[in-house]
Formats: sequence, C-alpha cells, structure tokens
Amino acid sequence: MHGHHSPVPGDGPASGLLDQVEEAEAALRAAAERGRPGAPDGHAVDADPQEYFTALIEADQKIEPRDWMPDAYRRTLIRQIAQHAHSEIIGMQPEGNWITRAPSLKRKAILLAKVQDEAGHGLYLYAAAETLGVSRDELVELLLAGRQKYSSIFNYPTLTWADVGAIGWLVDGAAIVNQVPLCRCSYGPYARAMIRICKEESFHQRQGFEILYTLAHGTPAQRQMAQDAVDRWWYPSLAMFGPPDRDSVHSAQSMAWKIKRFSNDELRQRFVDMCVPQAEVLGLRIPDPNLRWNPERQSYDFTPPDYAELMRVISGDGPCNRQRMARRRRAHTEGAWVREAAAAYAAKRAGRGPAATRPAARDGRAAA
Repeated sequence: MHGHHSPVPGDGPASGLLDQVEEAEAALRAAAERGRPGAPDGHAVDADPQEYFTALIEADQKIEPRDWMPDAYRRTLIRQIAQHAHSEIIGMQPEGNWITRAPSLKRKAILLAKVQDEAGHGLYLYAAAETLGVSRDELVELLLAGRQKYSSIFNYPTLTWADVGAIGWLVDGAAIVNQVPLCRCSYGPYARAMIRICKEESFHQRQGFEILYTLAHGTPAQRQMAQDAVDRWWYPSLAMFGPPDRDSVHSAQSMAWKIKRFSNDELRQRFVDMCVPQAEVLGLRIPDPNLRWNPERQSYDFTPPDYAELMRVISGDGPCNRQRMARRRRAHTEGAWVREAAAAYAAKRAGRGPAATRPAARDGRAAA
C-alpha cells in the first residue's frame, strides 16, 4: 500500500475475505488432484449428460468448456460474466476522470495502475465468457446496443478526489464481498479468473481506504470532503448486491447450480458488518441513523438502499448512464483501426506461417 503509515482494512473482515480467496484457490487444486467422478480421463462412460453434470456440481468439481451443460446454465453464465466484464470496462471511467487531476504524481501513478488493472479484469472475464461459445465482439455489440447491462454503481459521478477513495473503500469493498464466493463458482474458467481478480481488488480497496484515512485526518475541509463522499456512495454501494432476495429473479437457480454461493441479502449483510469497524478506524460516519448492533443476530441492523432508484439506474435513468455509454461507444469507434490492424496481422501470420516473417529477396524472387 502506498502513502503514509495508516491502518488498512486488512486487520478485520477484509483480511478474512482474502483468506477465503486462498482457501478457494487451494480447493481448486485439491479438486484437480482428487479427479472427477467417472472414467480416468474425467468423463463419464455411457452416463446421462444431465446426471453427470449434476454429479459434478454435487461433488464440488468444476464444469469445463468441453463438458455438456444445460442451455440455461450456459445462458446464465454468459449473462453474468458479460455483465461483470462490461462493468470492469465501464468502471474505468469514473476514476479515469481523476487521473489528470490527482493531487500528486504518486497518487496519479497509483490511480493509473488501478485503472489499468480494471482493463485487465475485463480482459480476463471476456476471455472466460468466450469459452462458452460467444465471441467478445458479440458481447461488446450487445452492450453498445443496450441489450446487456453493467453495474449500476458506475452511473454515479465522481465529484471530488475523495470520491476516488470512496470508490476504493466502498465500491471495491462491495465487489470483493460479492466476488470472493465466485472463486468457488462451479464453472472453472470463471472461478479461476476470479481468484486473480479478487487478489488485485483487495489492493484497490486498501488504496481507497488509505486515501480516505489521509483526508479524514487532514484539514477540516479535507475531512468534510471525505465524509461527503462516503455519504453519497454508501447507499449506491449497498445496492450493488442487487434486489432483495424476494425480488431476485436469478438467485435461486444460480445457487442451485453453485454459480452463486450466497444470496443478495446475505452478501449485503456481510458488507455492512465489514464496513462498520473500518469506518470507526477512518473516523468517518456511515450515513444511516438506523445502524446499530443486533446482539440476537450478531450483525448490524441497517437501512436498505432505495431499490426503486436501483431499478431506475439499471433501466438507464441514472445520473451518468448516457454519458458513460456515449464515451464507451466513442472509444469503440475510435479504436476500430487498432482492432482491424490486429486482426489483419493475426490473419497474415495464420495464413503464411513462419515464412511471413522472412524478408523478400531484393530482385523480387522468393527468399530461400
């Protein structure tokens, strides 16, 4: 972590999440060593495909790209992984807005590295989606046409430098809580991508926490700026976990398939319980007058986010929806020449093989 020596969100629940990532990574290795049910090569002999798929899920083994899978399972994964990938790419915009205005060269370098990480996360996820038989170009076109979504959180503006800290602490913190269980997702390529993504997101959360800690222990104006950012980002961050369980369309089936491991409300509660002690270290107030410890539940009671607002933002009526998509479409158009050049080079190499790199003879005859 960069900056002066300050407490980081690694001494409490957040560090427990990283422990869970390491445990999930160990479980992946153990499952590979244990082998799959059925034949020695891991494929069932004369087994009903649906029954074998179910057996793999129940054995906590991974479904791999060449395995048979129900069409609905494939569609669910494509929708979820695509939305996740789109969110990483669109999510570069709110913080990218502050790269040229960061308060120091060091802050600028750290933020630039973080935004580059998000681009890499999008790359991992698009690659994982492609293993399901859909191309990255198809997914991008669906996003640009408004037929696929990205996380609602990225439709809010970053008004001050403190917003970069709030995004790191709250938005990346919510992402970690949401994504760590995905390291145990039943689909192998997605689970493996999430291992790396969650490790990198943990640094992003620490970076945001450190920015807020520095501001909260600075001048009165800096402290107020930090508190204002937390006030504005708290409820949108709570909404990142999706609608309440009673209104969630996909959760039950996704949990049965072990794509998800916990419900939206369970994850939201985990996030609140993680943030309260961290806010105390920051010296900042969570903007919820109803926030209090419940000894019977051993968790905090809290005010839920405005789900009507969440639905409005998802449907395209958020503060920055139009701006975010306009910039994504413009970037896609302006980057067409790069994609065309890369495709032409790849086609040339594929068509001519190693000979494509040999220099031609000066007299026009083929080189020996």
